[in-house]
Amino acid sequence: MISRKQQLLARHRRGKRIALVLALILLLAVASLDWRLAFPLLLLGWITHEAWFSDHLFYNPRADYDYRFDAAVETLPARLENGCLRIQGEYGVYAADDTLLLAIRLESGGWGRLRPPAVDIETAETRDCQTFEFGASGLRYLNLTGLAAALAAGEIRLRGRRCAIGRELRLLRVRHPDYRQQRLLIIAPHADDAELAAFGLYSQAREVWIVTLTAGEIEAENYQGLGLSAVEAARLKGRLRAWDSRAVPLWGGVPADRCVSLGYFCMQLAAMRKNPETAFASRVADLDDTRPLRQGNALPLPGDADGAPTWKNLLADLAALIERVRPEAIVLPHPDFDPHPDHIAAYAAVRESLTHTDWRPQALLCYANHLHDNDAWPMGEAHTGVPLPPRFAKSPTPRSPWALPLTAAEQIDKACALAMMHDLQLPLPLKRRLRRALQTLLAGRRWPPYGANEYFRKAVRKQEVFWVERNHRRRHSP
Repeated sequence: MISRKQQLLARHRRGKRIALVLALILLLAVASLDWRLAFPLLLLGWITHEAWFSDHLFYNPRADYDYRFDAAVETLPARLENGCLRIQGEYGVYAADDTLLLAIRLESGGWGRLRPPAVDIETAETRDCQTFEFGASGLRYLNLTGLAAALAAGEIRLRGRRCAIGRELRLLRVRHPDYRQQRLLIIAPHADDAELAAFGLYSQAREVWIVTLTAGEIEAENYQGLGLSAVEAARLKGRLRAWDSRAVPLWGGVPADRCVSLGYFCMQLAAMRKNPETAFASRVADLDDTRPLRQGNALPLPGDADGAPTWKNLLADLAALIERVRPEAIVLPHPDFDPHPDHIAAYAAVRESLTHTDWRPQALLCYANHLHDNDAWPMGEAHTGVPLPPRFAKSPTPRSPWALPLTAAEQIDKACALAMMHDLQLPLPLKRRLRRALQTLLAGRRWPPYGANEYFRKAVRKQEVFWVERNHRRRHSP
């Protein structure tokens, strides 16, 4: 089956080919008049593409976001009065840990197509700037989580940059239990997924276990520069990432004996799911045994018996871990938002493994480290807030968002955790370095100093955002 992401990519590439053919026709027409104009025109086209159109955006930026929230999400009308946010009606007591979102209507003009439109959020003590797509117009959701006191005092001011904000707004509030006080099991398809999505959460949590499903051994070309063959480079990368998955969480206070590496192979989980008893070896490392990548685990697992990389073993490993940990909440990626094949399979594996256990968590906390529709989300700079991501197809299951605010110190700690991950410290190729220089100069983009990888901009933010599924009741007490 072709995934939605693959369909979007195919449509994007088809449109790009058409645009290239039209550009070539134009270039030939200009060259027929004066060949000296051809090269400057070609250079201008390349610069325009790299500065404004190189990010994948698979939707009309003027379309409304379309969400289906569950009954836990309270809504009140609000207005902008001389730039100040005013809530219409009584909202009761504002708790400091409320998840607060503001539904707004944006309208950006020509300037918002050259520099990204954004909304400044100011209080007496804080400033934030939440950024949207080039040319964004329509319904969007600002994240005001962490500003409950300023909201209650009527101190929040909003100002559009390169866009206008409609006066009629809606405030959305959700109250969740404090998941930091619960026993958590974090599912990371690859080393660094737990840190990208939930370092702030797990570094504050009372009790955490982190399970990394795959070795992440593919795309190891940089390690061949050490004089290694392709197979040797892949094996080294797998060992390094398995080590990262156990060592880096120590920075967030999670002991190494609560970090488990299962050692299944990257980009093979979907195939394993289709053929549960068939072993799927690494595509690049010439390995068909998961046990070499499990040597640092403190717990014995069912898959240790034969080391076969099968879906059957993966489910048995996860079921054993769920019975051992008995998590009150499981943190994992969700396929409604995250299109990565290993992330989709990770969600399916957890849901299926729960049918083989007597334990039921109270909630699933779902995250997305990739998006179907926009590869650059969240837009804007590091250390800014995270508005809700683009969403255009309502899920059949209503959900409620949970946003965890991070202090400036917690954000820096998260950046340092990411910097310890080998896979996030690889140098950028020349093409991307040129692209960034053009985007900085022409489109006003900025990147933080922690590292070159795009995730240092995307993941180091004022909030971590999760989608909560609550229909998972325990059958018995711990």
